[in-house]
Amino acid sequence: MRGLKDKRVLITGGASGIGAATAARFLEEGSRVCVLDRDASAGARIKHELPALGEAIIADVTDLMQVEAAFAEAIRLMDGVDVLINNAGISIRHKFLDITPEEWERVLATNLTGVFYVAQTAARHMYERYSEERGSGVILQTASTNGIVGQPLYADYNATKAGVIELTKTMALELAPRVRVCAVAPGYVLTPMQRAEYSDAMLEEVNRKIPLGRHATPQEIAGLFAYLASDDAAYATGHVYALDGGETAGGLASR
Repeated sequence: MRGLKDKRVLITGGASGIGAATAARFLEEGSRVCVLDRDASAGARIKHELPALGEAIIADVTDLMQVEAAFAEAIRLMDGVDVLINNAGISIRHKFLDITPEEWERVLATNLTGVFYVAQTAARHMYERYSEERGSGVILQTASTNGIVGQPLYADYNATKAGVIELTKTMALELAPRVRVCAVAPGYVLTPMQRAEYSDAMLEEVNRKIPLGRHATPQEIAGLFAYLASDDAAYATGHVYALDGGETAGGLASR
């Protein structure tokens, strides 16, 4: 992708799954990369797996003081942040009537409030740093097809991802032209954690619902992040890009 070499990239939730694949892809593109994750053991693991990684910064996105300290550390390590991949998130599978207040608050704290904390911290840095003449920073946020089409058993998760989509659009309007803001909405992605939850029969059943007949790989989601951060996507802002194998084209996510 054009323009990614030497870009300074910070990825939240970057020690596993989509975040780890995205870190690997940006390193392949010649970017400088730090990841932020609350799991210290996962952070140590990705540092071992990706020796070129700048650092795995341990912080919880639900705590604004930790976010600000982590961002300051990333700026110290890379002398700035050009691209933010705002990816940290959790989900809890429950029927709507069974979701507890504690579970609801936990999912919102990570998936929406945490996204806001990280996005605002990054945007303040980028808005001060960039002008129309100097180019733009890029903030890319992980939404989900669950924020576009209703999905049973994930009411709290769905609500947060719909919130991320609207947050993304509003940020794009307010931060243009200095900062571009987009969201990626993956459908079913076969991360190692997701695969561990499936029996072979369950995986086959879900794959049958997807027009392309399979889950996405984390590397495919990473590729879209790389494109949207690159100069090839310099006119892209304010939009949500679903990568779902055709899942939502016919409303299959809600079946």
